[in-house]
Amino acid sequence: MVVYLAGLLSLLLGALSLGPSFAHVLEAPPRLFVWSPELWREATVFNGQFALFAKVGGPLDVATILATCFLSYLLSNERPAFWFALAGGGFFAGGLAAWFTLVAPANAILATWQPGPIPADFEAVRLRWETGHMAVAALKVLGFGSISVALLAPRLGSG
Repeated sequence: MVVYLAGLLSLLLGALSLGPSFAHVLEAPPRLFVWSPELWREATVFNGQFALFAKVGGPLDVATILATCFLSYLLSNERPAFWFALAGGGFFAGGLAAWFTLVAPANAILATWQPGPIPADFEAVRLRWETGHMAVAALKVLGFGSISVALLAPRLGSG
């Protein structure tokens, strides 16, 4: 029963963590290829569109990693489920690391922008911010898939 609840918690937290990241991926094409630089900057930097993504997303990411590590511990005697759960936690941790290495530096630059002319480094910063979120989402998809397989793995041989 504990494994079932830990698995359910890991999947739920993983889905909630993946949701905003996947939303970034779905938003990216028009934001990169249709929106004007002025619209992108207004929506992204000045009007708080993504304020809750950090306030809710960060704790969800950490909770997902911790819950999945606990699930891995509970599955330590069940192979291959243990390895898939451990990989799931690793992918979510990789997603958080990718956010810190790709997105956070872009956020730091965005925080310095002021109303007025579009900054000279706009295209590079926007591309880093958007593709950084795509990389985070890709790692979280792999993590969610790995957790799912971990929970299915005990049943794979019995069918």
